[in-house]
Amino acid sequence: MKLNPNSEKPLHVQAEEVLRKLIESEEYKNGKLLPNEVLLSEQLNISRNTLRQAINKLVFEGLLIRKKGHGTKVVRKGITGGVKNWLSFSQEMKMMGIEIKNFELHICFKKPSEEIRSFFNISTDENSKCLVLERVRGNKEYPFVSFISYFNPEIPLTGDEDFTQPLYGILESTYNIIVKTSKEEISAHLAGEAIAEKLDIKSSDPILIRKRFVYDINGVPIEYNIGYYRADSFTYTIEAER
Repeated sequence: MKLNPNSEKPLHVQAEEVLRKLIESEEYKNGKLLPNEVLLSEQLNISRNTLRQAINKLVFEGLLIRKKGHGTKVVRKGITGGVKNWLSFSQEMKMMGIEIKNFELHICFKKPSEEIRSFFNISTDENSKCLVLERVRGNKEYPFVSFISYFNPEIPLTGDEDFTQPLYGILESTYNIIVKTSKEEISAHLAGEAIAEKLDIKSSDPILIRKRFVYDINGVPIEYNIGYYRADSFTYTIEAER
């Protein structure tokens, strides 16, 4: 934990790097309190103001939380999604080293609702049906998200595809469809009986609802996706630059 006062790198940046390693360590990653500022600044041999500069950066990023009278605590690591360089669910989980398990997987063809018809630009007098993929997914211990995906009926999906494989990989390798853009809506709600049963939580527990509107490289709508996430396992981050 020693810093180099002769380095070209500012002390607060060096302190920030040390804290990042601490946050990722087995001892702290599940939400342990950091040592108090006096002790930590002594261990790093820096002023408390320099230490606070590093801590404030990590609080701003959502990695630490500071509570008056309690100290500074590592935010319990959950599932994190964001809008910068968006990824598929499988890619998000792979980046975090989480091995995905499918708890449920159902495939059917349904007539789309008016909202979905509008998204795919399907006229109301057509009898087109969308392939609908419903999956409950999680880690080895428990499910944390229930997905419902509707696909553009112009994609010749048969339902015989191996949907245990990454979805966008199937679209690219089989149908030469390359997805590019995801527009998203995030809202909060109570789980309700149906989702609670799927995610092994109480009906009164909070969930995050994440809608994804996915387009290919030509701007053609490909997928209308709704994800219902356990709120205790999913964090959504937004990075903005001015």
